[in-house]
This record gives sequence, C-alpha cells and structure tokens, in this order.
Amino acid sequence: MASGLTLQFVPYQDIVDLSSLGRIKKLLRLAKEDKIVLLEGRLKKEEETELIKTTMEQINNEFKGIELAVIYPGETTASDLLEKMKNNLASIVFGDRVGFTVIGPASIVKEIKQTPAKIQVLTRAHNEREKKKHRKK
Repeated sequence: MASGLTLQFVPYQDIVDLSSLGRIKKLLRLAKEDKIVLLEGRLKKEEETELIKTTMEQINNEFKGIELAVIYPGETTASDLLEKMKNNLASIVFGDRVGFTVIGPASIVKEIKQTPAKIQVLTRAHNEREKKKHRKK
C-alpha cells in the first residue's frame, strides 16, 4: 500500500476571523491528522506559545507533538536600505499575513531547517514510523 505525505495549505483568510483558541485548535487538529500545515502568515507570539503549551498537554502514545518553523521573507536577506524599508512597509500593511509558518506532527517531521533562502522539512521514512507503531502494540 502506497502512503503519501499530506501538505495542507491554510490561507491566512481561513484563520483571520478565528479567535486565538480557534486558530490553535484548527492547526493542532490538522497536525494530529498527520498533515504538514503550510500556513500563510504567522501566529502572534502568544498564540505560538499557547500552541506549544497545548501540544505538550496532549502528547501521548499516538500523538508525539509538533515541529514548528516561521519564515519571515526578506528579514535577513535584505542588504540595502530600500529593500529593508519595503519589507518594513509590507509588515506594517499586511501584519500577521507576512511570512509563512510550517507546522508538522513530530511523528512525521524529523526536523525543520531554515536558512534565509530556503526551508527544509526533513521527514521520517514511512517504514520508520510503521516500526514505531508496531513496537507499541
């Protein structure tokens, strides 16, 4: 049986009208469904903290937690003053919509590596996940 990796894109528009708790519940539910979430924009710092706290409270044999990374385009790559000004203006105009957030279940995502130019999501092999499931039974 073939198994695939599911990437779920969540546009900022899908979370903008949700409460902080609603955002956290939605993102955590997707991660618990073994989906890697690609969220347009970012959570507020308090929401990130609450997401991690809520995740820690729900860890058990079936759910191993999450890996999380936030990307702010242009933040570290902008070298000239004009580019930095454009990035600051975009941040003021678009707020939490600027950037990109990746959230994945720790049972699938081994590590998320970031550089200014790219992001790498390193996943566990399917057979590695299956072995861990069978050891628990």
